[in-house]
Amino acid sequence: MEVIRAISELKASRAGWQRPVGLVPTMGYLHEGHTALVRRARAEAATVVVTIFVNPTQFGPTEDFGRYPRAFERDLALLESEGADVVFAPAPSEMYPEGFSSWVDVEKVTSRFEGVVRPGHFRGVATVCNKLFNIADADRAYFGQKDAQQGAVIRKMVSDLNMNLDIVVVPTVREADGLAMSSRNCYLNPRERSAAVVLFSALNAARELHRGGCRDAIRITGRMREILSREDLAQVDYAALVDPDSFEELQSLERPALAVVAVRIGSTRLIDNMSLQN
Repeated sequence: MEVIRAISELKASRAGWQRPVGLVPTMGYLHEGHTALVRRARAEAATVVVTIFVNPTQFGPTEDFGRYPRAFERDLALLESEGADVVFAPAPSEMYPEGFSSWVDVEKVTSRFEGVVRPGHFRGVATVCNKLFNIADADRAYFGQKDAQQGAVIRKMVSDLNMNLDIVVVPTVREADGLAMSSRNCYLNPRERSAAVVLFSALNAARELHRGGCRDAIRITGRMREILSREDLAQVDYAALVDPDSFEELQSLERPALAVVAVRIGSTRLIDNMSLQN
């Protein structure tokens, strides 16, 4: 497995890569959700490239960039065991050199939910993904369903800018009790970890109502909020039913929808979602 830190070195290396090239962008501190992406890429691509880059431009001034968990050597060992071919781990100064001033803004889909709570977040995400797609010259890029709005933003960018790659979304990997795997779960103390399961409970209740024939978005979101309110540690940012591509909030469910939640448990902010199919 080749570990590369410089863009120029990666561009030189890619001349010898077999195609298709599968790219797995990560911020490191890898868990089973990440390895599911690598395994999917390994099954579909001749060359698997994983990036480890804690992207400073997608963090707000009061967010957790400085304390975001990092375990580089452990991540490398895990990726080697999963059969990754290349790991690209640049420094921030490599990705954003002095004088950098070009940004990608995806409108509309970023104006809701995470885009409201985290101003500028999706500009940072879209810009860094655009750069990584170009640097790796990828044929496919793999993302997890847990970050559903991020996936919608990336799909829209790729479509609008006529990029020559496919975006592959891999189902969310969950703990045994339903909590979606996330690098930020390590922030939770035992009491908070127990409380965090309330996100899955709320989403599962929405799915059960929908499976039972309910198409009333107000009733379903009300049920989600009711369950979330039972947990004293849960501070709800939002609980809604949305279109999976536009992230417009839905009033009725005559088409596929996503139930989405964002909740603060103590000082840790968690997001999750679940598909509701007719």
